[in-house]
Amino acid sequence: MAVRVGVLGATGAVGQRLIELLDPHPDFEIAALTASEDSAGEPYRTAAKWRLNTPIPDDVATMTVGATEPGSIPDDVDLLFSSLPSSVGARVEPDFCEAGYVVSSNSSNARMAADVPLVIPEVNADHLDLLEVQRDERGWDGALVKNPNCSTITFVPTLAALAEAGYRLERVHVATLQAVSGAGYDGVSSMEIIDNAIPHIGSEEEKLETESRRLLGEFDGAEIRENEVEVAASCNRIPTIDGHLENVWVEAADDLSPEDAAAAMREYPSLDLRSSPDPLIRVFDDPDRPQPRLDRTLGDGMAISAGGLRESTFGLQYNCLAHNTVRGAAGASVLNGELLLENGYL
Repeated sequence: MAVRVGVLGATGAVGQRLIELLDPHPDFEIAALTASEDSAGEPYRTAAKWRLNTPIPDDVATMTVGATEPGSIPDDVDLLFSSLPSSVGARVEPDFCEAGYVVSSNSSNARMAADVPLVIPEVNADHLDLLEVQRDERGWDGALVKNPNCSTITFVPTLAALAEAGYRLERVHVATLQAVSGAGYDGVSSMEIIDNAIPHIGSEEEKLETESRRLLGEFDGAEIRENEVEVAASCNRIPTIDGHLENVWVEAADDLSPEDAAAAMREYPSLDLRSSPDPLIRVFDDPDRPQPRLDRTLGDGMAISAGGLRESTFGLQYNCLAHNTVRGAAGASVLNGELLLENGYL
């Protein structure tokens, strides 16, 4: 029997992508949708300005949108996927957890909280056990798990592959070229981005620098011990619609050739979860790949791609890419939901 789930913030860009991914999912059944007070009480097809190139699922289109509060969620719903603005998520996500719901959240609030697991399942699935600490400390019957920032998700799996192969990472520099969809439909105006690039995205650099160390850290049964790698980030918005492309420089304590790095990425294992692609990392030999338009949908949008591996003055250099609203957002939350189900938290 499928797990009954709800989507918090269902009318936004990530909420719509969640619905697209969840509706055909064999393990999940959409049973509740919430949005702002302005949309509450309306049929979903009326409340949502549907922006995806796939149609609204018929069974979802007629569902009534509820207010974003625990009382709007049926008691038989076990899992909530949250795509709320972080300011709203910080206020209401704990209420849902206190009410007994498990929340898989894409929102940026509480990602670095000491008792909240920040998870990329193929990288640090064992961090999910931090939920036991969370429940003990907060007295929740529910639970809260987060997926990282969309740009963090893009490059951290490639670093995890190098670490898994035994290379000791010392310093990482990353420059991102981020698609406009990462800012939401109304986030960047056409006058700002057409014929332009914006060399700053508020608080984005800090997210990449802090989240990456946490994801690469170790859970000792009580807390996460962050990895000591030094990470510096520069984030840029460019006029592509979907797909974050990133330039990465890695300094390791060991000799790390492009050939060895490529082999480590190709051999890095995926997981036996429905949304986890195989292979997880697609490595291109062509120096001009990956490219957003050509490669963002690899693995149904859940794969990481890498290429352009070469030696540089600062060690190994390469490029990597992921679909920011699928692997980097909605798909990441769904994958965490699958991990929660696999590990008996639902």
